[in-house]
Amino acid sequence: MTKYITARELRQHWVNHHEIALLDVREEGPYSEAHPLFALSVPVSEIEKKLPPLVPRLSAPIVVYDDGEGYVDRATPRILALGYRDVTILTGGLSAYALVGEVYRDVNVPSKAFGELVESINHTPSSSARDVKNVLESEDDVVVLDARRFEEYNTMSIPRGRSCPGGELLYRFFEAVPSPETTVVVNCAGRTRSIVGTQSLINSGIPNKVVALRNGTIGWTLEGLALETKKTKRVPSPSVEASQKARKHAESWANHVGVSLSDGDQLTRFTAELEDRTLYLLDVRDPEEYALGHPTGFSNAPGGQLVQATDEWVGVRGARIVLYDTDGVRARMTASWLLQLGWEVYVFEVRSGVPDALPLPEGPSWHPSKDGSITINDLQSLTKATVIDLARSPSYRKGHIPGAWFASGPELARDLRRLDGDGPIVLTSPDGDIAAMNIDEAGKSVSREVLYLAGGTMAWVAAGHPLETESRWLSQPIDVYKRPYEGTSNARKDMQGYLDWEYGLVAQLANDGVACFHVARVSRGLNLS
Repeated sequence: MTKYITARELRQHWVNHHEIALLDVREEGPYSEAHPLFALSVPVSEIEKKLPPLVPRLSAPIVVYDDGEGYVDRATPRILALGYRDVTILTGGLSAYALVGEVYRDVNVPSKAFGELVESINHTPSSSARDVKNVLESEDDVVVLDARRFEEYNTMSIPRGRSCPGGELLYRFFEAVPSPETTVVVNCAGRTRSIVGTQSLINSGIPNKVVALRNGTIGWTLEGLALETKKTKRVPSPSVEASQKARKHAESWANHVGVSLSDGDQLTRFTAELEDRTLYLLDVRDPEEYALGHPTGFSNAPGGQLVQATDEWVGVRGARIVLYDTDGVRARMTASWLLQLGWEVYVFEVRSGVPDALPLPEGPSWHPSKDGSITINDLQSLTKATVIDLARSPSYRKGHIPGAWFASGPELARDLRRLDGDGPIVLTSPDGDIAAMNIDEAGKSVSREVLYLAGGTMAWVAAGHPLETESRWLSQPIDVYKRPYEGTSNARKDMQGYLDWEYGLVAQLANDGVACFHVARVSRGLNLS
């Protein structure tokens, strides 16, 4: 029997800190134009892939909505087929929600709105692009720390910048900035990571002057200043002395905010309660460190990105989070922000040791059907075959199997009917999974035989076959929101529009009334230098 929930009832879950996951099952393009504050983007065609890590507990309450497209009717049985037991439809969808709550543009909105709130309450210091440029040209004792992911830094950076992702800032700080007299500039692409990174260092009580580059590389570009590309300078891992110094600062701030610690016994108790409470075990270290070894059950969520885009790792609002590191710095600083963002969060005290066999229950899972699966050799032997690529459109543009058409996952059934020909249809996707997930729906929509390519486009490349870049659009490419703060080819009006939108987020939060954020104020007694 289908269950429904009203927008007012949904919002009460957030206010009361009750667990709930809200899924927007449209494509990311429409999602980025309007959605509730805590909605997750999980397109109906990608449910089996995206949902399990976001909602690991099968009994967690899930609410599904669209904006009248009819996706919820297809999404609900797919979610139930994964083993989820508490799935509800939002009555009236997005339009009904908009009558009682704020709807937001863009992506990762809770974190971005929180960053604006942090700046407004703590008056986080910042300098314009022109002022920073003048300082860099006139002073030697200045360090620029780029708080984005290394890949973003490598794409474009300001002069003298060094990569130091946000979760690593305090951990690596005293290695990068040994003198208390050095001025430090923290930058990102827009605003949030610059603000949060700068405030993290100030909160921890370091003695240096720290400022954010106001509006990041967007602000730099809008001022007509040149960016550098392909830079590879990273702040190195800290020495033992520098790490110990950073830990003192992290502990002081975490204690001030009220971050809770967890040991092996408590972690075992948490896992014993997994039928009633959702638990996320996250290792906040650098991905390269994580790859060298990590405790069983912990997923990698680099601390800076976890704060910047919490909704990409943690899908159930009201859930419990345990963070892990090996240094006592990164998990504490990350937890201090998640706590202010309204999460129940703990730092695992690594000296107690993670239990060897945590009783983690079986979570949602999906296994591809072998029915309809074909190999590269099978594909090459087919006649009159039409290849349909379900990759995200940027990936499709970069390269796809020659002759392949791009199709929208959510609108696959509709758009396949517009195809000419009577030969077999072969679905592909980067690794073949999304193709396999949608073969049944595709097969019901047309009379032609529908197959999928095992291993997807990556298998095609691995077999030594070429890709092409000529585009064939079976569907309108609205699957990805073009972020105006990534890459180097953004229009000025889009960059300025993005900044104007961010400036208004604090007012939206106040009008909405469901965020439950609480920004900690700096204590002057935290300076440990």
